[in-house]
Amino acid sequence: MTDETIPEEIARALEVLGLALPVTTEDLERAKRVQLYTWNPARYSNLTNNPKKYMEAYKKAEEMTKLVEASYALLTAVLVPDEDPRSS
Repeated sequence: MTDETIPEEIARALEVLGLALPVTTEDLERAKRVQLYTWNPARYSNLTNNPKKYMEAYKKAEEMTKLVEASYALLTAVLVPDEDPRSS
Protein backbone atom coordinates (compact mmCIF):
# COMPACT_ATOMS: atom_id res chain seq x y z
CA MET A 1 0.00 0.00 0.00
CA THR A 2 1.24 3.46 -0.83
CA ASP A 3 0.13 6.66 0.89
CA GLU A 4 -2.17 7.48 -2.05
CA THR A 5 -4.12 4.19 -1.84
CA ILE A 6 -4.60 3.96 1.93
CA PRO A 7 -8.25 3.62 2.94
CA GLU A 8 -9.47 6.44 5.15
CA GLU A 9 -9.95 4.31 8.30
CA ILE A 10 -6.40 2.96 8.06
CA ALA A 11 -5.01 6.45 7.50
CA ARG A 12 -6.90 7.65 10.59
CA ALA A 13 -5.59 4.69 12.64
CA LEU A 14 -2.03 5.49 11.55
CA GLU A 15 -2.58 9.12 12.50
CA VAL A 16 -3.91 8.19 15.96
CA LEU A 17 -0.81 6.10 16.63
CA GLY A 18 1.52 8.65 15.03
CA LEU A 19 2.81 6.23 12.41
CA ALA A 20 3.41 6.25 8.67
CA LEU A 21 3.82 3.40 6.21
CA PRO A 22 5.71 1.08 6.16
CA VAL A 23 4.87 -0.18 9.65
CA THR A 24 6.41 -3.11 11.48
CA THR A 25 4.94 -5.06 14.38
CA GLU A 26 7.52 -3.47 16.67
CA ASP A 27 6.49 0.01 15.50
CA LEU A 28 2.85 -0.80 16.25
CA GLU A 29 3.64 -2.14 19.72
CA ARG A 30 5.85 0.84 20.60
CA ALA A 31 3.32 3.40 19.34
CA LYS A 32 0.51 1.68 21.25
CA ARG A 33 2.52 1.71 24.50
CA VAL A 34 3.43 5.38 24.10
CA GLN A 35 -0.13 6.46 23.31
CA LEU A 36 -1.66 4.38 26.11
CA TYR A 37 0.81 5.88 28.57
CA THR A 38 0.08 9.38 27.30
CA TRP A 39 -3.69 8.96 27.46
CA ASN A 40 -3.94 6.84 30.63
CA PRO A 41 -6.92 8.28 32.54
CA ALA A 42 -5.15 7.85 35.89
CA ARG A 43 -2.58 10.46 34.82
CA TYR A 44 -5.28 13.11 35.10
CA SER A 45 -6.01 12.53 38.80
CA ASN A 46 -3.80 15.43 39.96
CA LEU A 47 -4.52 17.71 37.02
CA THR A 48 -6.85 20.06 38.84
CA ASN A 49 -8.95 20.47 41.97
CA ASN A 50 -11.96 21.35 39.83
CA PRO A 51 -14.08 18.17 39.54
CA LYS A 52 -15.72 19.30 36.30
CA LYS A 53 -12.38 19.88 34.55
CA TYR A 54 -11.04 16.61 35.93
CA MET A 55 -14.00 14.63 34.59
CA GLU A 56 -13.69 16.32 31.18
CA ALA A 57 -10.01 15.35 31.01
CA TYR A 58 -10.74 11.86 32.33
CA LYS A 59 -13.48 11.24 29.75
CA LYS A 60 -11.24 12.54 26.95
CA ALA A 61 -8.48 10.19 28.12
CA GLU A 62 -10.90 7.24 28.22
CA GLU A 63 -12.10 8.08 24.71
CA MET A 64 -8.56 8.33 23.39
CA THR A 65 -7.58 5.06 25.07
CA LYS A 66 -10.45 3.29 23.32
CA LEU A 67 -9.47 4.93 20.02
CA VAL A 68 -5.84 3.82 20.42
CA GLU A 69 -6.92 0.24 21.16
CA ALA A 70 -9.28 0.21 18.16
CA SER A 71 -6.61 1.69 15.87
CA TYR A 72 -4.07 -0.87 17.04
CA ALA A 73 -6.52 -3.73 16.46
CA LEU A 74 -7.37 -2.47 12.97
CA LEU A 75 -3.74 -2.00 11.94
CA THR A 76 -2.73 -5.35 13.39
CA ALA A 77 -5.50 -7.09 11.45
CA VAL A 78 -4.78 -5.28 8.19
CA LEU A 79 -1.02 -4.75 8.12
CA VAL A 80 0.33 -7.75 10.01
CA PRO A 81 -0.16 -11.06 8.20
CA ASP A 82 -2.08 -13.71 10.09
CA GLU A 83 0.00 -16.67 11.12
CA ASP A 84 -2.02 -19.82 11.50
CA PRO A 85 -0.02 -22.36 13.51
CA ARG A 86 -2.11 -25.17 12.02
CA SER A 87 -0.88 -24.37 8.49
CA SER A 88 2.71 -25.47 9.29
